[in-house]
Amino acid sequence: MEKTWRWFGKKDKITLSMLRQIGVEGIVTALHEVPNGEIWTEEAIMDLKNYIESFGLRWSVVESLPVCEAIKYAGPERDKLIENYIISLENLGKCGIKTICYNFMPVLDWARTDLKHKWDDGSTSLYFDYARFAYFDIKILEREGAEKDFPADIVAKVEELDKTMTPEEKHDLVYTIIVKTQGFVNGNINEGDKEPIKKFKGLLDLYKGIDKAQLRENMKYFLNAIMPVCEKWDINMCVHPDDPPMEVLGLPRIVRTAEDIRWMLNAVDNPHNGLTFCAGSLSAGEQNDVVAMANEFASRTHFVHMRSCNVLGGGNFIEAPHTGGRGHLVELARIFTKEERRRNANNGIGLPMRVDHGKDILDDAVNDYNPGYGFYGRMLALGLVGGMMAAVEDELK
Repeated sequence: MEKTWRWFGKKDKITLSMLRQIGVEGIVTALHEVPNGEIWTEEAIMDLKNYIESFGLRWSVVESLPVCEAIKYAGPERDKLIENYIISLENLGKCGIKTICYNFMPVLDWARTDLKHKWDDGSTSLYFDYARFAYFDIKILEREGAEKDFPADIVAKVEELDKTMTPEEKHDLVYTIIVKTQGFVNGNINEGDKEPIKKFKGLLDLYKGIDKAQLRENMKYFLNAIMPVCEKWDINMCVHPDDPPMEVLGLPRIVRTAEDIRWMLNAVDNPHNGLTFCAGSLSAGEQNDVVAMANEFASRTHFVHMRSCNVLGGGNFIEAPHTGGRGHLVELARIFTKEERRRNANNGIGLPMRVDHGKDILDDAVNDYNPGYGFYGRMLALGLVGGMMAAVEDELK
């Protein structure tokens, strides 16, 4: 598999020359400066592509060309936004960029409650505490009917937390859940927004009356609309699984399980409609057998995220070291290397792979990198996964 790295553009503290030195081959990035819903021009795409190539790297994957909320909830501007999306895809195709990672998660891209959960060795990683997330939903967001969406024992924990939660802790929870984890990835909430809670509630209101069945139909509508341009330019769309793979904030989530993925692939049964196999997101759900899913969906996987989680019970999970957790990355390296070989034998393309959500180690904390995207932790993860891949290549010779 191609070793790629998520890079946040020319302003990223991690430079392309640094990435070249640690064995990165391809870059995963986006035009982060373009507002959601606006067209990516050929000129802007080529400018960034040429810059990446000047360092001896290639722009392997777009992550992400954002799908606007109005496409997801089928607002009146949906068709215009899809038209813009199609033009952006065409421009990417003209520039030779053929793999597009996106998600169809309403409002919230990904959720954690602690961005620096400490391990005994002094490193930190991302953590999800279900009770604290419920506290945010019930006590801070005050979403109508939220208590009914959580088990009784979690609601009881929320009441206990309410006795001791300080204003600073409440602020940190809001910042972590809807600001810091969202703003650097073309999110709906940005650092500097004056009233993030009010804005967030307004976004949730847009999905009133939208259930799982309706969100599925909206996704099908979007995919059917863009498949012709994908076929014309040989562009592979690969949806990212929901993170975490559970319903949150009363919103429908439609890429959580093997059944969900089967539905999505069958609803628009086109080889250009595929999957980003994120072992981290999928392994955070106790219902998911990650290895079985990799075997089942390998032929429709266009991009692989090699990371792993440990499920701790009670809805809690933590990002695991890349050699551990429920992701079983050694076996995934085996499955996807075999799939890549099958494609190459049939004149197909290889599979780009990136590590992410590595532990923060050494100077990562000092440098204030984006959550889950430190340099040293990901460099270690890339070395570990690269070793797995080398061992698999050797055993398959």
